[in-house]
Amino acid sequence: MKKIYTLVLAAFVAMSMVACNGTSSAPAKPKVIQDVQVFTSANADGKVTTKSIEDAFDSVGLSVPGNNDMNKPFSLRFKKTYYKTYNLAMYISNDLTFNLIKKYPQFGALTPLTMSIWEDKEGNMNVSTLTINGMARATQIPVNDPDLVAYGLLIEKALKTAMPNGHFKELAYTPSHNGKPLQVNFSTEVELDEDATMEDYVEDFETEFEGELEPAGFLLPNYTNVQEEIFDDKGYTDVYDFFHTYSICKFEVIFPVSKLHPEAGAWAPCSFYLYKKKDENVMKMGFLSVENWITTVDIQDKESIEPLQKAQNTIKEVINSIIE
Repeated sequence: MKKIYTLVLAAFVAMSMVACNGTSSAPAKPKVIQDVQVFTSANADGKVTTKSIEDAFDSVGLSVPGNNDMNKPFSLRFKKTYYKTYNLAMYISNDLTFNLIKKYPQFGALTPLTMSIWEDKEGNMNVSTLTINGMARATQIPVNDPDLVAYGLLIEKALKTAMPNGHFKELAYTPSHNGKPLQVNFSTEVELDEDATMEDYVEDFETEFEGELEPAGFLLPNYTNVQEEIFDDKGYTDVYDFFHTYSICKFEVIFPVSKLHPEAGAWAPCSFYLYKKKDENVMKMGFLSVENWITTVDIQDKESIEPLQKAQNTIKEVINSIIE
């Protein structure tokens, strides 16, 4: 009798636990769709380096025009660093970039794409990149576009090649952008001076653009003449007079942000694009707002938000002053 009582009691306890935990009927919470992804791997043997990651990206067809050690300038300028390794790098597939810009010129805002690479206190190497969803939302490209999907898969292949024992982290962020693209766009009518060429026009604009930003502390670590480096190679010469992109960065921005949000480097350096189509008399420009950083990785601290917004306002003021 005692044995039967014990079995009944055990069954009752088990049923009570199921009821309390709600495992029998409670619906699973929907998975949050992230715009940023972090691939991580244990690195006790030190085999994974910023250079080996660069080589892995290059091996799958993603060239890396810049892979910058941020700790060197951080230690010189701010007298401290937050990570043993912290790099900001740029990467690009010319073929996929061509296919995407041909359909969606606004993909210039992600030309090239960017990533942050850092070693955390536990000795893990981490790489932060944008997800397909992040790229699609920010540029208003359909998330199922085959070339965008191919880009996302190529990034994943590069990460797994770089860190075969790695995995994607489960991120706890809940993006607050509500699906908004969060772009900063400009346009201006193109008026040529007497005897001036279109080449003169864009060269004058870019000279003034660089001349205003650099004294304000901005760095321009990469410049891509998309027309010459990608379009001309594909024989795509009859659509644009020019299509250029700049990578823009500022130490006073990325240093405070990286302290708590190293993964925000998936958005940095930001890409600024400018182009003019042959059949239009307008130059169009744009970049992705810093609100992308803030809303996708849940940045809430004043020390990070203020320099981000200040930098964006400066860039906007410079562009508006040139085109007015």
